[in-house]
Amino acid sequence: MILEIAQLQVRPGQEAAFETAFHAAQRIIASMPGYLGHELQRCIEKPGHYMLLVRWTSVECHEIGFRQSGEYQEWRKLLHHFYDPFPTVLHYDRVAGSSMATAERDPG
Repeated sequence: MILEIAQLQVRPGQEAAFETAFHAAQRIIASMPGYLGHELQRCIEKPGHYMLLVRWTSVECHEIGFRQSGEYQEWRKLLHHFYDPFPTVLHYDRVAGSSMATAERDPG
């Protein structure tokens, strides 16, 4: 499994519209082969700053399977006009740690 992390800066005043559009767009990414799950996190300290975390079975599922698909064009139309600047997207491979579900069950 790999983790895609995209830092998203949404244009000022567009946060509510972005969140509404993302709600519609998430069905697109969730339908893609190799997709395992995602989270959209809103930053507490920086208005308009979000972190998109997407779990994929491989980098290729994201870079080729999703980004070269017709569905990606719909994703772009729904979301890309909200960003300034355009997001930085990187992929990560787990080195250490436990899953969030484990951490939530055992807080101590």
